[in-house]
Amino acid sequence: MVEFNDKDIEKLETKAKDVRRWIIKMLAEAGSGHPGGSLSSTDIITALYFKIMNHKPDDPKWPDRDRFVLSKGHCCPALYAVLSLSGYFPTYELMRLRKIDSPLQGHTDMLSTPGVEISAGSLGQGLSVAGGMALAGKLNHKDYRVYVVFGDGESQEGQVWEAAMACPHYKLDNLCAFLDHNKLQIDGPVSEVMNIAPVTDKFKAFGWHTIEIDGHDMRQIIQAVNEAKNTFGQPTMVIAHTIKGKGVSFMEGKVGWHGVAPTKEKAEKALLELG
Repeated sequence: MVEFNDKDIEKLETKAKDVRRWIIKMLAEAGSGHPGGSLSSTDIITALYFKIMNHKPDDPKWPDRDRFVLSKGHCCPALYAVLSLSGYFPTYELMRLRKIDSPLQGHTDMLSTPGVEISAGSLGQGLSVAGGMALAGKLNHKDYRVYVVFGDGESQEGQVWEAAMACPHYKLDNLCAFLDHNKLQIDGPVSEVMNIAPVTDKFKAFGWHTIEIDGHDMRQIIQAVNEAKNTFGQPTMVIAHTIKGKGVSFMEGKVGWHGVAPTKEKAEKALLELG
């Protein structure tokens, strides 16, 4: 169980704000990238690395580490910022996002970035990979847990539902998935492009233990993980209701900020809001 108090929550909220500042600075420097989904998933990834997961920044391949899979790899700025602030690599590397010969590519690369578990790009694969990691843990009698974050637009991919069927079949109760349900994708509202509702009922029908939370509430994130740890015989799916572009007023809920980096002027305005 993850124990926490008000001071822990305050520290996580402060850390998440720091992560959001880095996301804005990285993307403005790169001149390209994906702010919307990076900002919507920030609180979940921050809570996982700074409070929930067992991991060692000085030993990224520690065999008994908890695994984190970022399925929506284009939202890697959030993961890169968290990894750097955790100690996996120096923060000056963050400003090399998307540069030639940088270890921080526009989609995660497990061969070049310390702490990254999978190379991502093609959407829909992360839940399968996470399920494989969880199954390996079971077969090898390991105690590590596996966490994955994937997107709601991404869940229109058929492979997501193959994984959704497989994970309960193998009773992967060491797997906890977070659906970053910000309800927007590059082409518009998810409900209009390809409606996934009722998504909670669908995962429940596949045999998942399901939880719905506010994906920006640190308490609810931790409580969901604790509930997952007390769930046996089935994986847990956390439907995290989030806001695309969370933390920057002119980006929040705006589909246009899915894959457009802020200009220098917009970045300054965003950083002023973030403190």
